[in-house]
Amino acid sequence: MQTEDKKFLLEKTNLNEWQIDNIISLFAEGMSIPFISRYRKEKTGSLDEVKISEVKEYYDFLTELNDRKKTILKTIESQKKLTPELERKIKKTYSKNELEDLYLPYKPKKRTKATIAKEKGLEPLAEFILDKNNSDSVEEFAEKFISKEKNVNSIEEAIEGAGFIIAERFSENSDLRQFIRKTMSEQGVLRVEVTTEWKEKRSKFEQYYDYKEAVKTIPSHRILAIRRGEKEKVLKSKIMMDNEYLKENSIRILFDKNHPKKEFLEKFFDDSLKRLIYPSIELEVRLELKKRADEEAIIVFALNLENLLLSPPAGNKRTMGVDPGFRTGCKIAVLDETGKLLDTATIYPTKPHEKTEEAEKIVLSLIKKYNIEAVAIGNGTASRETRDFFKQIVDNSIIVSVVNEAGASIYSASEIARKEFPDYDLTVRGAVSIGRRFQDPLAELVKIDPKAIGVGQYQHDVNQSLLKKKLDNVVVSVVNRVGVNINSASEYLLKYVSGIGPVLAKNIVEYRDNNGMFKSRDNFKNIKSFGDKAFQQSAGFLRISDGSNPLDKTGIHPETYFIVENMAKSYGIKINELINNKEILNKIEPEKFITEQFGIPTISDIIKELKNPGRDPRKDFEVFEFDENIKEFDDIEEGMILKGVITNVTNFGAFVDIGVHQDGLIHISELSHNFIKSPEEVVSVGEKVQVKAISIDKELKRIGLSIKALTNYKKENKNRNIKKDGNKNHKQNKKEDSLKKLINKWGAK
Repeated sequence: MQTEDKKFLLEKTNLNEWQIDNIISLFAEGMSIPFISRYRKEKTGSLDEVKISEVKEYYDFLTELNDRKKTILKTIESQKKLTPELERKIKKTYSKNELEDLYLPYKPKKRTKATIAKEKGLEPLAEFILDKNNSDSVEEFAEKFISKEKNVNSIEEAIEGAGFIIAERFSENSDLRQFIRKTMSEQGVLRVEVTTEWKEKRSKFEQYYDYKEAVKTIPSHRILAIRRGEKEKVLKSKIMMDNEYLKENSIRILFDKNHPKKEFLEKFFDDSLKRLIYPSIELEVRLELKKRADEEAIIVFALNLENLLLSPPAGNKRTMGVDPGFRTGCKIAVLDETGKLLDTATIYPTKPHEKTEEAEKIVLSLIKKYNIEAVAIGNGTASRETRDFFKQIVDNSIIVSVVNEAGASIYSASEIARKEFPDYDLTVRGAVSIGRRFQDPLAELVKIDPKAIGVGQYQHDVNQSLLKKKLDNVVVSVVNRVGVNINSASEYLLKYVSGIGPVLAKNIVEYRDNNGMFKSRDNFKNIKSFGDKAFQQSAGFLRISDGSNPLDKTGIHPETYFIVENMAKSYGIKINELINNKEILNKIEPEKFITEQFGIPTISDIIKELKNPGRDPRKDFEVFEFDENIKEFDDIEEGMILKGVITNVTNFGAFVDIGVHQDGLIHISELSHNFIKSPEEVVSVGEKVQVKAISIDKELKRIGLSIKALTNYKKENKNRNIKKDGNKNHKQNKKEDSLKKLINKWGAK
């Protein structure tokens, strides 16, 4: 790597040179981010996945930029126009925009007004006008270029053509473009207006009907909202600038204020700015805004997805998955502890059919036959009514829980679902997905395209390839953080394990089907195409619950089993006696077991894992219930205190399912009394909250909620109680004072 490139990486990441060198070297060896983060801490200085990913992103950026530089240098050199100064500038820049600015004069162009003027032989006239050392008359010189043959019929036409050539040169000046881009980014104002067609109509974009905000500070969610509004022909926008300031400072870059042909050049600059520079730079700035908005929106989406994938699992419970519905009834899927489909049924417990007795009979029969421990109901249409029906007929020993079914319909129609359940229709597959989500959300959600889960903002508007890349990385990160039981995991879950991928995942399942359960991590090497590299990258993340080696159920990598063996030997016990033995584990001195490859970070991780072998990092499962009396939109009134679940977090606030088939919004300003930069500081997807309804828009079906107002409400009640108690105390004190006066006056009698 070149010195300048390394310097760029060091500045961007704030890491040490040895860390950068080691991380790049590990990537070159084909190691994954989860593996490097978990099992190569000595090489990175215990950096987490986020920081390691950052290094990779900047390194990939450099690789792409350097490839582009090579192409540009080769193209300019082929034109015999590459000067040492230009080559130096190209090699020195680390800005894609600046690089393209430098290349612009040499870039092959379509036929423009300037190229047509050059074809007419007007370039010498343009050079004459640009020459600051020549004060001769432009008109007299221009007369020489009048030619019927070249379609130049007058002095004015000749000067106009020369002006097109000069305007194009101005537009290709890299210093000028950088100045205008910087000025527009720092001083520009985005002005938004409603289109004529929507002037008298209400819409979800009405807050932007007459709106302006500085380009520099406009947040990502507003950028994406305005772009969506423009796409739907509701809004139109433009970046506004102080043109006088722009012109005055631009001219200083282009030509001397005492230039003899200043008036001509100013006129040509005006044309260049209006026709070529401003539209081009505005497009670039808009694209940069979009890029910034995309990146921020994708980060929000990634955080939401991470929290959703880490939703608490209910565990291995015999479960009845229910896809609720009114007209078509409720589809039931009976699942065993591992999620295997045992039986199906359809019931009609609600309107318009209300076959409640028949429904009750079917449900109770299935519960008894399959020893059902839990009922998981999707949170879609008829969810509340279906839940009420089940709560009335089952006893308290059976869990009845509402499950977020976002994306279940996508799974139902997917190739994965068709392959799993070829003989069942979409609704049954949906019920299976709902039941399995209850048992283990992660194992089921990995089957769905992350974009379809709906936990982002404007996910269809952002850069789709970047979104896919980021979300796939999140899934990989979470799957490896949680760990995977190789004896029960589906191929769809296994493919996200470090070093596995789709082909090996399929081979693992085939081997398991043909040879039975894995007894040891050593068996992995018997799987087709499962080489040493795959074993190294994946073994620590694949768990065996009841294997021949007790360490196989932990997150300890087989390459460090010898360290555990040495620990056990030093205390004269067996490995299985060391596991969970906190008394001995607390006494172990990590520095005594350091090796050439593994130091304190790895030894400390091993001890931590031995204390809690195979511990699931997800929280414990809790049953959540909505308010009994709130079932429809019309049931909500301003001032109500409601229970809900955070379903989505965006840059502008958090959406909450309060059980009425229409999520409410807690705007960022209503999340906390303290200033917060982002809603993620306060809430996360899947979190249970209590909120206060502060606004209801029945026309647009909007519900405004607040956590901040709720804390005010509690505070007011507390103050009211304090005041009440204070009044009581005051009255009591008055009584005591009166009694003292009487005693003093009449004696102790």
